[in-house]
Amino acid sequence: MGKRIERVVTTKPSYFFLTPPDRLRRALEGRRVEALARAGKYLVADLGRGDRLLLHLGMTGQLFSSEATSVRLLSATARASLEPNAQRAFEPDEHTHLAFTLEGGGPRVFFRDVRKFGKVQWIEKGESNARLDRLGPDALHFTGEALFRANRGRRIAIKSMLLDQSVAAGVGNIYADEALFLAGVRPGRAAKRVTRRECEAITAGLHKVLRRSIETGGSSISDYVAPDGADGGYQDERRVYGRKDEPCRVCSSPIKRRVIAQRSSHYCARCQR
Repeated sequence: MGKRIERVVTTKPSYFFLTPPDRLRRALEGRRVEALARAGKYLVADLGRGDRLLLHLGMTGQLFSSEATSVRLLSATARASLEPNAQRAFEPDEHTHLAFTLEGGGPRVFFRDVRKFGKVQWIEKGESNARLDRLGPDALHFTGEALFRANRGRRIAIKSMLLDQSVAAGVGNIYADEALFLAGVRPGRAAKRVTRRECEAITAGLHKVLRRSIETGGSSISDYVAPDGADGGYQDERRVYGRKDEPCRVCSSPIKRRVIAQRSSHYCARCQR
């Protein structure tokens, strides 16, 4: 924090760049990173004078130091050629869309995304941003009463409501499933049929799983790594997500899977109603 960006390297223009690469390089080089903040799933860098840089990892994005080592930073082909648990130093590849060199000769910072669902955008002083403006309250502070009010009259699935970032910012697919399991509510139930008491249980579950995920470093199921290349640990604690046909850890019934709003949803038919 507080270091000046000396050099920026990008790949060619693509839908990864909400701000064209040429403009992004000109805007960033020579600027100092004053602070970092989170807004829902977005990372916002304060570059002083009211300017900001918006980053979003998307589904497969990776933001990490050049000193990081992890097999998750390698292509599927490279992974297949390694011995189990082998690691090697990362070298920027065609999927490394953004690379920062900071003053002082320390580690570089890379933003890599194989599928380009991640996003980067420059926001000038005084400029509004539709992505940030549409965010609801942060999920860690979201209340059951707020969820209950948002649900009224809505026929969509409660799982879809939880994933709507304008309702609560920062809820992802894994954590929505886990919270609904803790609350005993099926993901496909119509939002308007969820009671006030159940809404309280759902938000309490959200707070619990999100805080635990933060404590354990997130969920490394496929691509996610921490900035130092380390895996998260929450994937080892999942109760339902990604556990189709495995026994429920409460009642031993097989975990079921269905698609809701084009997202995989997992639940226990006995524990959730």
